Amino acid sequence: MTKADREILKEAVKGIQGEVYWNEPLSQHTSLKIGGPADVLVVPHSLQDLQGLVIRSREAKMPLFVMGGTNLLVRDGGIRGIVVKLSRFQAIRQPDETMLEAEAGALMPRLARYASEHNLTGLEFALGIPGTLGGAVVMNAGTREGEMADVLAGLRILSPDGSLREVTRSEMAFGYRWSQLPQGIIVAAHLRLQPGRKEQIHHLMQRFIHHRKTTQPLKLPNAGSIFKNPNGHFAAQLIESAGFKGYRIGDAQVSEQHANFIVNRGGATARDVLRLIRTVGKKVEERTGITLELELRIVGVDSKRWPP
Repeated sequence: MTKADREILKEAVKGIQGEVYWNEPLSQHTSLKIGGPADVLVVPHSLQDLQGLVIRSREAKMPLFVMGGTNLLVRDGGIRGIVVKLSRFQAIRQPDETMLEAEAGALMPRLARYASEHNLTGLEFALGIPGTLGGAVVMNAGTREGEMADVLAGLRILSPDGSLREVTRSEMAFGYRWSQLPQGIIVAAHLRLQPGRKEQIHHLMQRFIHHRKTTQPLKLPNAGSIFKNPNGHFAAQLIESAGFKGYRIGDAQVSEQHANFIVNRGGATARDVLRLIRTVGKKVEERTGITLELELRIVGVDSKRWPP
């Protein structure tokens, strides 16, 4: 980054209440424990701070990326411009009998437990999703038991011009692990659930926890499912049948427990993971004719340079 670029970034984040980290390694902020540095990482303390950051970054023509941390691979060169984490946006409330309103940084397992404590059913599946509500909405995260599109009633979005708007369900479109949403940053979501019996809800949640513990490599850094399940198939079965369960490039390894997970054995780089993804995908396509589509989101640049 040139001195002039740094001065522009300094001006963009000036006066923002929150944590500001320069040249921050994003490996410390991703579930895979992989990723080069952000030019500047900002954790705003309030909606007003986030609005100010959006407006200033736009005026300065600086890229701004809102970062989750799961289902994400940050390339080894990191991310140029401003990276924002909404980890201070954690509030959850119940505006009526069956509605929850939660801020985008709320973690999905916490949200599932909150619903359970208030005798609301429909979010049990969220216990197996380790990311934030905002990220879960963007990718329509889910499990075999449900997905975000099933419960999402509305969104509060911060538009690129810094204004807030309420988005109705009719303005959104969803499919398997994708969404089409109005442009902007999700700051909160409205979730419509159903009244339930606490005992039954707890039983379902315990079943989901047990399934996750016995089928997923939770003891090693990972980013969740790497590929989407093709229609009529399971990506894990295709990968395992191709002989790649346990296959390793550098410290990136196809999980020995679940073949649709890639784990970091300690020193994996994004380059290792990408090589492994390409190798697995190519072999599966050669054997089956099926092209595996990524569920993992890949961001950033290969080398730290300006501009990207």
